[in-house]
Amino acid sequence: MNNGSSVTHNSAYDSIVGVQGGVVHNANVSILHPDASPQEKYKVGVRFLEDGVPSRARDMISDAIAHGHDNAEVRFHWVLAMLSARAYHDLSTEELQQLRHASGRVRAYAEGQWKDALRVAFELLAMLSTADDQTGRVLERLLALSPRQRDGILHHFDLVLTGGLKDSLWAENRERAEKARFGNDRAQRVWAYFEPDPIGARALPPRPSTAAAARAALPVRAGLFVVVTAFLWILASVADPAEAIIELLVALGAGLTAAHFGHQWWYHAHQLKAKNRLLHIPQTGDPATAGDGFTNRVRHSFDHYFSTRVPHGFAPYIWLNHTVHIRNSLVAEIALLYRESRISVDRVDWLIRYLAEDARDRHNKGTLFDHRHQGQTPAVAQVLCVVALITLSITTLALLGTVASGAGASQVLLAILAVVGSVWSGRAAASSWLEARGEEHRVAKETQEYQERLTARQVAYQNWKSFLDTMRPSELEMETWLTCDKTLLVDEALRHYQLTWRDLITHTILMTPARPYKRARVKGGPWRYSRYSFRLFLVTQDGVREISKEFDFADAKRGMEQRSNYRFDALSSVQVTERSEVGYDLELILTNGPARNIRVKDADTHQIAPDENAQEIAEIDLDSAGFIHTFRLLEGIAADGKGWIERNNPYNLPSFRAAD
Repeated sequence: MNNGSSVTHNSAYDSIVGVQGGVVHNANVSILHPDASPQEKYKVGVRFLEDGVPSRARDMISDAIAHGHDNAEVRFHWVLAMLSARAYHDLSTEELQQLRHASGRVRAYAEGQWKDALRVAFELLAMLSTADDQTGRVLERLLALSPRQRDGILHHFDLVLTGGLKDSLWAENRERAEKARFGNDRAQRVWAYFEPDPIGARALPPRPSTAAAARAALPVRAGLFVVVTAFLWILASVADPAEAIIELLVALGAGLTAAHFGHQWWYHAHQLKAKNRLLHIPQTGDPATAGDGFTNRVRHSFDHYFSTRVPHGFAPYIWLNHTVHIRNSLVAEIALLYRESRISVDRVDWLIRYLAEDARDRHNKGTLFDHRHQGQTPAVAQVLCVVALITLSITTLALLGTVASGAGASQVLLAILAVVGSVWSGRAAASSWLEARGEEHRVAKETQEYQERLTARQVAYQNWKSFLDTMRPSELEMETWLTCDKTLLVDEALRHYQLTWRDLITHTILMTPARPYKRARVKGGPWRYSRYSFRLFLVTQDGVREISKEFDFADAKRGMEQRSNYRFDALSSVQVTERSEVGYDLELILTNGPARNIRVKDADTHQIAPDENAQEIAEIDLDSAGFIHTFRLLEGIAADGKGWIERNNPYNLPSFRAAD
């Protein structure tokens, strides 16, 4: 930091870094449909004005007036938009003529508070080059306006009001900024503005059923089993009818018992094996689940939230080891559900956080690994199934023995072939039957689980979205807090340099992002940043004083500060570099120091919605950052030096006279 007259330069402070990411909220607060009425255009224009984008406000309100929507209220906001973030010398000849023409129309509007406010606005313009002792009457009328109208004039006439006129109002302006600076829970709510809009809840649907193929194969296999088994029983009946009937009844009973208890046992074992395979997805080696950047970012997010949502009694690293297979399964699921080219993991973090909390809560309830215990076949059923299968095997051998006891060698050979055929066809038929029954049961159960899982996630999504919608500041709140920060920065600079507004010719503030930062905007609006760098330029008769200070927007804590003082002839040129893939850079070239490279804004062409215009969004950003006025001011000083200052001294301005 340097408080002398020399110029300081910090290469790290002005260094250029890569493009930062950002969040675009789909609020659509400033998007107009093509057939919008003049009244709708006016409302959007006022919203732009309140949100700190006066250039768009001028376009919208002027368009509304041109299409017949004109009254004292509309014209008042038009005047504010014409002068917002602009000094008197920034106005073109045509714009001054428009203002003079509008001032002559005031008498035609209906009487009321808006007409009074409009009169005061034009009277303030007429007082710019008037002696300080003649401004008392106008100030009284200004202070008599409603707070909304008075605050609007003071805010948007900031660069127009100078000298003693502004000195008279500055104490109240500073006090109002101090009160509103942390209003509406700023410190607790700003974070929500930079939080991305969550993407909707999703869940994996049931796997496709293979029951149809199993059912198609079942009749052939079952028919073959019945034929072969019947042939074996016929051979046994020929040898010993009574014993064959008993053996047949025993076989039927054993087979039905095995089928009754066996299909549940098979299904539960099959499902447990499938779930265990799902939980043991490897972390590396499979490019479909572990090799791409999106999946890795999902995994890192799961690791983060699982390490911060830890059950009581667990150290984070122990909990991570304990749940490694569950996390692998969830990583694979989320990566599969949300792998889209323009979806960032930030938009899925709400779901990852919910799943981490759900795992913690289920562990606390003792149900985290329920799949290992749910649906287990009772031991009695397993024993009965095994006994039935053994009985069926013994009975089959008994049938073969019955055939052998009363038949010849050829019949015994046929019986052996029948036994082999019945075992093979029976196993095949049982497999098809179990798969068909199991798939029906699985699909029904997975459908129920899918609906429950999806419903729970939808509830979590709605809760998080509602919370964000409640916490997220409006554009007006963000702009109000930003304005308060700027006001208090100017007040601090005036106090530091022991200056009054009478000592200033003009001033300007350039707001740029301070790295590292988060950024977000509403659709159609300017980027707003979690960290700002404010550059205040105070222009006096002696030269330019530049104060640069970093702000954390959430709590207005100040970071690195830099002060530079230079004469008018020290500023040799000002250049702007626009690179679509990088952003906008402002370069100040001084005669007694290195060039100053200031990143005004980063590129955002990759974050423009299809129905947005990239050039229009860039102009909105530059307007909101105070770039246009700052560039014109510095460019004028660099080109004309002391001559520019003399021509634009507020005490030398031509008087503003209303049209007749």
